[in-house]
Amino acid sequence: MNKSVSVKVYHGYGHTHNLVVYGHVFKYRAKVNQVYSNHLIVNVINLLKLFVVKPLPFARVRLHFEGEIVERKTEYDGFFRFEWEAKENVDAGWHTVKVETLGDAGEVVAECDGKLYVPHITQFAFVSDIDDTVMVSHSATILRRLRELFIKNPHTRKTFLDTQLHYSMLAESHTTKDQPNPFFYVSSSEWNLYDYLIETFTHNKLPEGAFLLNQLKQWKDLLKTGKTGHDGKLVRVMRIIDAFPKQRFIFFGDNSQQDPAIYTTIANKYPENVTAIYIRNVVAGKAAVTAQLLEDVERKGVRTCLFQHSEEAIAHSKKIGLIN
Repeated sequence: MNKSVSVKVYHGYGHTHNLVVYGHVFKYRAKVNQVYSNHLIVNVINLLKLFVVKPLPFARVRLHFEGEIVERKTEYDGFFRFEWEAKENVDAGWHTVKVETLGDAGEVVAECDGKLYVPHITQFAFVSDIDDTVMVSHSATILRRLRELFIKNPHTRKTFLDTQLHYSMLAESHTTKDQPNPFFYVSSSEWNLYDYLIETFTHNKLPEGAFLLNQLKQWKDLLKTGKTGHDGKLVRVMRIIDAFPKQRFIFFGDNSQQDPAIYTTIANKYPENVTAIYIRNVVAGKAAVTAQLLEDVERKGVRTCLFQHSEEAIAHSKKIGLIN
């Protein structure tokens, strides 16, 4: 157990006039030396350790970005959010930030480097769910979801066929390889799984992006993982829209939980900002309801696609010009 104070910085995003960086400060958290093993006990232990955390509430945190300094305090659960306007124009691309945790006397007790991404204003932006949209997770059934988490590790988690191909083509759509379209991965999974998800996405060669996850949970709440925070997911997606009022957004989700309702609600409010909605049909019994929601929003000019296999979504993206 690492009982010293530590700080974790998640990938941020924004533009010159609205930069956002999230993170947590921990009083302690379990050390996880991830071994990508097929051994059940090893995977169970490593997963449980991700939920052995004690956040540090109301701690002072200080952010350094290109000569600027911003200070905040963590919330009751150790979470911090920096949102500020840069004094100088910020170029498109990835940028480095540093966040420090300060002690009672103002001394630095922990620090961590992070990154934030600034897209070109002319680029598309993609917001994607994770569970049952990118990865096979069985989110609608808690026992099957926990089975996936417990018996798999980030290198053995299964992604849907051709999802990586589709997302990689979209990342370079109407832009260059060195300036990819931004991806935002918004999920009801908890921040505990951040490193787990980063490793899964890296291993599967999915586009790098900013993750916006759900409130931390402790080990005693593990049975509730991924089952709360759908209202919070709506708020997180709307904050992205608000941060990039001139960006054209494409949403990806599935119909195992609330994605169709969340995405169509946003599209009805911001039809000029939402170009398309893609919903993976993983629950056949919800297909008709999902199709009706998508049909309603198409009347406002938002293109939609209800698909089972990614090759169908790829064909649709080519048809509407998302893919060159």
